[in-house]
Amino acid sequence: MEFELIETGVISVLPPLLAITLALLTKEVYSSLFAGLLSGTVIYAVAGGHSLVFALSTLFDMAVSKIAANAYMIVFLALLWAVVVLVSASGGSEAYGRFAGKHLKSKRGAGFAAVTLGLLVFIDDGFNCLTVGTVMRPIFDKFRLSREKLAYILDATAAPVCIIAPVSSWAVAIASEVGDTDGFSTFLATIPYNFYALLTFAALLFFCVSGKDFGPMKRAEESCACAEEPTAPTAENPRGRVIDLVLPIAVLIVCSVLGMGYVGGWFSGVPFTEAIGENPTAGFTLGAFAALLTAAVLYLPRKLMTPRGFVQAVVKGVGSIVPPMLILVLSWSLSGVCHDLIGTGAFISGFLADTPLPLSFLPLLLFLVAAVMAFSMGTSWGTFSILIPIVTMICAAESAAAWLVPMLGATLAGSVFGDHCSPISDTTILSSTGASCEHIRHVETQLPYAVLTAAACAVGYLLVGLSVSAWIAVAVSALLLVAACFALCKRAEKT
Repeated sequence: MEFELIETGVISVLPPLLAITLALLTKEVYSSLFAGLLSGTVIYAVAGGHSLVFALSTLFDMAVSKIAANAYMIVFLALLWAVVVLVSASGGSEAYGRFAGKHLKSKRGAGFAAVTLGLLVFIDDGFNCLTVGTVMRPIFDKFRLSREKLAYILDATAAPVCIIAPVSSWAVAIASEVGDTDGFSTFLATIPYNFYALLTFAALLFFCVSGKDFGPMKRAEESCACAEEPTAPTAENPRGRVIDLVLPIAVLIVCSVLGMGYVGGWFSGVPFTEAIGENPTAGFTLGAFAALLTAAVLYLPRKLMTPRGFVQAVVKGVGSIVPPMLILVLSWSLSGVCHDLIGTGAFISGFLADTPLPLSFLPLLLFLVAAVMAFSMGTSWGTFSILIPIVTMICAAESAAAWLVPMLGATLAGSVFGDHCSPISDTTILSSTGASCEHIRHVETQLPYAVLTAAACAVGYLLVGLSVSAWIAVAVSALLLVAACFALCKRAEKT
């Protein structure tokens, strides 16, 4: 479907702000997203001189176009959740939880295991959230760690890892946006300046090593630790084994990587780093179907479940993805309205392009502008696709060429920060889905951690503006972040 962009100026920020504010105040995300979406199409209709019926028609047109554009993602999630339910029904999750309980002796060990696995599954952020969440939920339940903490770890090891991983769908997208002859080398050069990704790892390390928390996350952990029973029911099949979880998940990961390569033409000679960015969700769908077939071959001959029970588990898994999928569709539609109809991104980026600030302040300003855009629109990809061309134009002059890499790094960092803590971001939604955590609870508990990390990043970008090297700036920021975390956790223990 073709949509005509109408620049609506400052009012274009109203729909995302309305959706986010209502979600945080009412704790009800469906109606909040719909209200933001409807307000956006009403603004679009009024600006174009159309009726309110046109606004409703546009709303559904946008929703349908987003469903069509993300059809592979929808199919992938349905298949993946079918695998998740099958693994649980087979007893594999329970067996894996028992196995992990013997080898992981503490909450710290469980936290490190989640972080390590999150760092290893770096091909795509959404894939990371759902796969790692499936594996780690029984372990977190075993040690009575909160689902909110798991959701934070999933979110913090998703986009922040993908944004600096050379072999990921993100790297391909970013390199293509830079537009010069060697965009991939430019992407690699931005990694030391991507302070938010690097400092997020420092924050994760602190919370895992110390075992401390503050704010809403501390209350969530205390509530979970005091619970009489684990936060999730265990599987009822006593004959399940560890392999009943490990093998389907391993097949899922391996076949998803091979699937991305196949869809992108890797087997026909296309370089792997290019092939995986062609249509990653199509590759994930192939991997999820391979995992589903593996589960059938693994469970049915051993009579862990009957053919009828297998099909019922698949149907249950597909049905369980409907609530988060509705959130995703509303979120995609709101992002489309902001990006394609009323020009939210164009308005904010125009503010950046017109700023009279010296070049030395632009890394910090870009970080803040990208964060606001990504938070408002719920998309880091949409944010850096708008801002990167502006940055390259600013740095086209010979006097500004040396600032290209720091500015790009700040842009990517701000995009990930805004995406990380936005309640309408698909990564945030998939993190709460992967952890089986209430979505708004995930947003509330991780927001203080994300904001504190971003504050430390801001100091780093100020230092970069003063010609301090990237590694010194990130080291200073990391020390400030750890000191602030320690002080806040210490204060939380006294209250």
